[in-house]
Amino acid sequence: MIQADADLSRLDRAIVNAFQGGFPVVERPFEPAAAALRERGVDVSAADLCERVRTLDEEGVLSRFGALVNAEEIGGTATLVAMHAPPERFDEVAEQVNDHREVAHNYEREHPHLNMWFVVSVADESRVEEVLGDIEDETGQATYNMPKRHEFHVGAKFLLDGPISDGDLDLSQLGPDVEPTDARTLTPDERDLVMEIQGGLPITETPYADVAAAIGQEPSWVVETIKRFNLEGKVRRVGVIPNHYALGYSENGMTVWNVPDDLVMEVGPEIASLDFVTHCYRRPRHEGVWPYNFFAMTHGRSEAESEARIEQVREVMSGYWDVGDDDWDTLFSTRILKKTGIRLDERAEANTE
Repeated sequence: MIQADADLSRLDRAIVNAFQGGFPVVERPFEPAAAALRERGVDVSAADLCERVRTLDEEGVLSRFGALVNAEEIGGTATLVAMHAPPERFDEVAEQVNDHREVAHNYEREHPHLNMWFVVSVADESRVEEVLGDIEDETGQATYNMPKRHEFHVGAKFLLDGPISDGDLDLSQLGPDVEPTDARTLTPDERDLVMEIQGGLPITETPYADVAAAIGQEPSWVVETIKRFNLEGKVRRVGVIPNHYALGYSENGMTVWNVPDDLVMEVGPEIASLDFVTHCYRRPRHEGVWPYNFFAMTHGRSEAESEARIEQVREVMSGYWDVGDDDWDTLFSTRILKKTGIRLDERAEANTE
């Protein structure tokens, strides 16, 4: 099992492993969470558990604590875009791209031509072409839009050696019984809730009550709504969100594959089932520039570990068709150019009735 680079105690490792998803959505969630850890042999009180989560967050071991909002279900759209930035102008082009508030993430990746990859997030899908047009005019470089055609899997877990090393502790069943709805829009109250929790929950023993006080609602409404959002897919999961770099997962490999079109929907679930694949999508090709239609993201603690995991992906692929050397590639990220997170304000506002 994996050793973290961070100096983590046995309790810290239990927290990271246990609560990357399935944290209780009840008014005092640290009490059942601590009880579940005690049942697994980790002796901790609710107050001490809360304090330790707060410390891990402050130290940067966690990116945040709370509900991971699914921006796609809240409204608007996001798309992955690739471009070539000439080496002699790379930093200049990166600055021009990053100056656009619609650009949420931007990475430099190892590729002989498409060396800059960024995400554009907008409230209205028609804005994507406008933003990309502006970027092309400013940089003098073509952009290649690669929107998601099908999502096979999104759900990174970064597990450590120590208690609950399989990450199987799920307390999402606790709390009130709620029924999901088929509503595609938000109410004004739901919009306010999304805005309040998008950056994480307060790390107190009563986080949902604190959120309720901030938006003028009852704690019971906040609990019921977040739990319903979880069932509806507006929230992917509730728990601790680790900083995978702090845990030693420094190798970020985006593997791309030219899967035969008649096989991609069959291959996708098989790749998504590999526990080290954190994201898995079908995306469009760009003739003459980009031949790949299938993306699978892996993370590892070393280049050797990443290469071994990529080889496992290739082996699964090879069970479906004869994978040639030109049918796939791996683009490792070499530099984070921008990472602000998806801004939900405009997207949620545009989808509120």
